[in-house]
Amino acid sequence: MSSRRTFFDIREFRSEPQMTQTFEEQIEARRTDQSAPKASARLRDVVLLLRPSQWVKNIVVFAAPAAALKLSSAEAIRDSIWAFVAFSLAASAMYCINDVVDREADASHPEKKYRPIASGRVSILAAVCIAVVLATSAFAISLKLLPSGFAGVLFLYLSLMLAYSITLKRRVLLDVIIVAFGFVLRAVAGAVAVGVTTTEWLAACVFTLCMFMGFGKRRCEIAMIANADELRQHRRTLLRYTPDLLNHLITVSAGVAVITFLLYTLDSAPGHPSPFPRQQLFYTLPIVVYGIFRFAMLTETGRFTGPTEIVLRDKAMLATIALWAVCALMIVYQQVLVGPRGIVGLFDRL
Repeated sequence: MSSRRTFFDIREFRSEPQMTQTFEEQIEARRTDQSAPKASARLRDVVLLLRPSQWVKNIVVFAAPAAALKLSSAEAIRDSIWAFVAFSLAASAMYCINDVVDREADASHPEKKYRPIASGRVSILAAVCIAVVLATSAFAISLKLLPSGFAGVLFLYLSLMLAYSITLKRRVLLDVIIVAFGFVLRAVAGAVAVGVTTTEWLAACVFTLCMFMGFGKRRCEIAMIANADELRQHRRTLLRYTPDLLNHLITVSAGVAVITFLLYTLDSAPGHPSPFPRQQLFYTLPIVVYGIFRFAMLTETGRFTGPTEIVLRDKAMLATIALWAVCALMIVYQQVLVGPRGIVGLFDRL
């Protein structure tokens, strides 16, 4: 066998028993057939490196178009989908860079040690090249298929996430705030893609909810890694995020998120017009409260690596999100669905 180094450094890998596995790691655990072609193994490692299950986060780009009643337009739907694709490529590029920076820390994590770079199956050079290709593709989509302002928001997002990967993730509290602001940029990008204005309420709701989920992610990490030495190796900031502090931060941020949503639904100021009767969203408050409380409960179980896994693997959470989404869309698009008088007119006919 040739000793020449290949572009991908594929090494023998044997999965170990785990209590829980993320979507990507479940795929990796199936790599038991050592006779599989090298090209197939490389492709699987690239897919794992891109973390496609994390693309669900980019659904936030649809928030502004949905709230502005733009999703009834085929053109707006097309532009929103392109915005989603661009941010998914950009996010995957940042995951590549982040995994390169964190390769040594990830190697000490009970689950992240199976990632392609941490386990040595993908070389650093390969990861950097893939990140450049993905970021370039994201900008190409932005410049060719979307309004000019979108590329500016995407550049700001990539710059912020690069700074986060290199240094800001080591700053307690600021690390979660930066991640939450990244979701606000997604929402702003979605608005720019379809030519609508991002409201302060949308930005506030997205920021407070994502800040709550960010502190929840830190709580998940502490629940999974009980040893202080392993915490220091994986993420130094976790030593300062004590369980008591995180419980307090989660409680406060959850309350702020609920109150922000409540104030948004009750706002009837002339300066904040809405194309739909948003006061009716108030009646979805019990669903919102249940979802937030359940999420907070699941962060302490030690069974999940973070928010994405909780959302995708917990059936009750999935059902809660689906129920709220259906209710919200019915309220927002009621005039399109049931006529000019909306839900009120529907009851009048009964």
